[in-house]
Amino acid sequence: MNIGWIGTGVMGQSMAGHLERAGHTLSVHNRTRAKAAPLVERGARWCDSPAAVAAGTDVVFTMVGFPADVEEVYFGPRGLFAHPGALPVLVDMTTTEPSLSRRIAAEAARRGSASLDAPVSGGDVGARSAALAIMAGGDRNAYDTVLPLFGLMGKTVAYLGPAGSGQHTKMCNQILVAGLMTSVCESLLYASRAGLDRQAVIDIVGRGAAGSWTLTNLGPRILRQDYDPGFFVEHFVKDMGIALKEAAAMNLSLPGLALVHQLYLAVQAEGHGRLGTQALMLALERLNGKGE
Repeated sequence: MNIGWIGTGVMGQSMAGHLERAGHTLSVHNRTRAKAAPLVERGARWCDSPAAVAAGTDVVFTMVGFPADVEEVYFGPRGLFAHPGALPVLVDMTTTEPSLSRRIAAEAARRGSASLDAPVSGGDVGARSAALAIMAGGDRNAYDTVLPLFGLMGKTVAYLGPAGSGQHTKMCNQILVAGLMTSVCESLLYASRAGLDRQAVIDIVGRGAAGSWTLTNLGPRILRQDYDPGFFVEHFVKDMGIALKEAAAMNLSLPGLALVHQLYLAVQAEGHGRLGTQALMLALERLNGKGE
């Protein structure tokens, strides 16, 4: 297939690369051209705008950072909807606002096309190993068309319902991750203060009821003081903000999520917004006197 890809950052580049290696033809665009260079060097066609990506492609995937970026990529003056011809199937894999996904779906339908909101979970590790969980909402026929492509990027793929359903499901995921990340950091702080071998703690509790992807994959990074991003703190702050906004609209109180959101705002305020989410440990260490 002729596939368009917009957004070649930490995760997007790996995801697009799986499609390219499977033999699909890629047309790519990224706000910073240099980040698309590895794909272009392997044969992808560079496009100067999202609208140019839409020309001659069967499916366009977008994987950008914030709702404002999604808005620009789709509705901006050089965005996908600025393309004058027939539109391909549009698949937004960014974690963004469900209401924005519904707007994209409505405009795509008005133009005779279809769209999916299909955010993912699994971070940089899942993106590189094609082991992502992909949560899709939107047009069911479009989902059936795109499913083989999803299978090249993820191990678990599910259709959740109409437009916005994928984003709502990702909010459920992020609420869970928020609690797990805090628990992992606090557990390792406790282990350290108690004089335990923290890797040994991870190895044993990770095989019991407390086991989780977060503990197994990010715990060892924390021990190595490896705070490189698999998923940026600033993006996680954005996601939790969306979840809290949606919860308020549904008259839901989520005090645990609100607390973790505040902790991550502290991480961001300390200048760590471009580190990985495991950098929560830095703020909790300061809270406990380390680094003062």
